Amino acid sequence: MVPTGFGGLDTYLSGGMRAGELTLLGGPQGLGKTALALQLARNVASAGGSAVYFSFEHDAATMLERLVAIEAGCILGEDGVTLRRVRQAMEGGGALGSLAERLAGTPAGPQAVEAVASYGDRLFLHRALGTRTDLDEIWTVARSALAQGGTPLLVVDYLQKVHVPGEAPEDERVTRVVEGLKDLALDLGVPVLAIVAADKEGLSPGKRLRAHQLRGSSALAYEADVVLVLNNKYDVVARHHLVYDTTASQRFHAYVVLSIEKNRGGVDRVDLEMRKRFEQSRFDDELQPVAEQLVDERLFIE
Repeated sequence: MVPTGFGGLDTYLSGGMRAGELTLLGGPQGLGKTALALQLARNVASAGGSAVYFSFEHDAATMLERLVAIEAGCILGEDGVTLRRVRQAMEGGGALGSLAERLAGTPAGPQAVEAVASYGDRLFLHRALGTRTDLDEIWTVARSALAQGGTPLLVVDYLQKVHVPGEAPEDERVTRVVEGLKDLALDLGVPVLAIVAADKEGLSPGKRLRAHQLRGSSALAYEADVVLVLNNKYDVVARHHLVYDTTASQRFHAYVVLSIEKNRGGVDRVDLEMRKRFEQSRFDDELQPVAEQLVDERLFIE
């Protein structure tokens, strides 16, 4: 069992992600899928475990910037140094010295760099390429991580980018990849978390994204042991919460809803809310059940 480090989520997952299981994380673009996955990998590594993050979208420098910002938030809350300021320090602008020295004087900046360094050898960021990184490469890296001891969490960001040799429709490519990741989880006895993109139908304004709207084939929902889906809270609350509460719009925009749509090892159909802290590329780590009524369509009429 590998705890996610997110209070509330681990409760419903019966302690965390299980070795041998595949978890999918879906959601619209820009809603924090990478932020959540990286924070989860950070939580595992900072707690003494290990994680391998296959990043198809960002280079190592970008991920390091995010990790430092996450740590600043964990140390000092929203008053910690922002991702923007960390990025400025990384780019240098003519400044000399280490990253910690460049962040001297910023709220929790040097301490955040030290925190990342403390688990840096347990959180491996693997730069993956959609034109080259295939299932064989993922297996090879996973075996290498496993040989170093412990049970590493493997994160694939994201599933549709994994290279599949030859010409094939997207549905077929996705089927091969999701089946391969599930086989990897079972054969190596490790937990795997894969980010999944949404299809066009799931990206329609005012519509709640569901598991069946993840881009690819039906194998996604069939092969996965756990399916988590992100939605912007404002988009999925019932209309009366907006009409009769003039402050609701601003408040709901500050949260996402993380829904456990499938959970073979426990409870599913659970909706939890998380507060965004995107200025630090993270979420608050305490999740609560959503109190408001949620709907599939904004046109819902009571």
